[in-house]
Amino acid sequence: MTKQQSHQEWLADLESQSKKKQEALMNRIAAKLNRPRVLKKPEQPFRGAPEFWNEFSWSPQERIQHFTSNMEAAGGYVVHVAGMDQVKQFITTKAGDMSASRILRQNQKELSELNLEGALPQINISVWNDNPETDWRSTAAEADFGLVVADHAAAYTGSMVVMSSPDKGRSVSLLPTVLIVIIPIERLKTRLGEILVNFDEVGRESLPAGIHFISGPSRSADIENDLTIGVHGPGIVYALLVDQFE
Repeated sequence: MTKQQSHQEWLADLESQSKKKQEALMNRIAAKLNRPRVLKKPEQPFRGAPEFWNEFSWSPQERIQHFTSNMEAAGGYVVHVAGMDQVKQFITTKAGDMSASRILRQNQKELSELNLEGALPQINISVWNDNPETDWRSTAAEADFGLVVADHAAAYTGSMVVMSSPDKGRSVSLLPTVLIVIIPIERLKTRLGEILVNFDEVGRESLPAGIHFISGPSRSADIENDLTIGVHGPGIVYALLVDQFE
């Protein structure tokens, strides 16, 4: 910027130069594709999902089959159990098999009723946000297991949805080494759209601070596409489909 230029003139000059470079780039791309540039905004006569997709639905058994297939394809594990007694048995067995020493769970009635403290007295079991003086993010990062209950799940994408609240910390599903997600079978839907409509209905002001879509363990890849599991989240994810949640 010269002394003769004002700040606004300098910004305008930079914008003009940037637009010229953008035009040149787009022209080169169009030339290489051997077709004219599209300069008009395309018409979009349809908005949202088509009607046939909104009506698409699988049977309960098909939802279980497709959810299992899609979750396992992403590297997760799916176990279908009858009730919470089997959930408790799975957690206690897995904790023993994996030599877990710390478990962090959400502060929910159904998880309290599992009485994991009585079944696993040798393991340090923490309950999210039950002590305001605890550094909960550090606790989550040090946990071997994170235990949460899914608010929703979609069979078509193999996704689980976990929403945050004061009793349901985001860190419980994001930081432990192993994540165990309990999914009441009635919360398993066919399409993701069946879940997203609920968020529209409650309105932006009523949405929680965090809505997390989990589709298997954390997966990261560098610029050479070398895949690494568990860098930015749990490296092992178990989804427990429960017929009788209460």
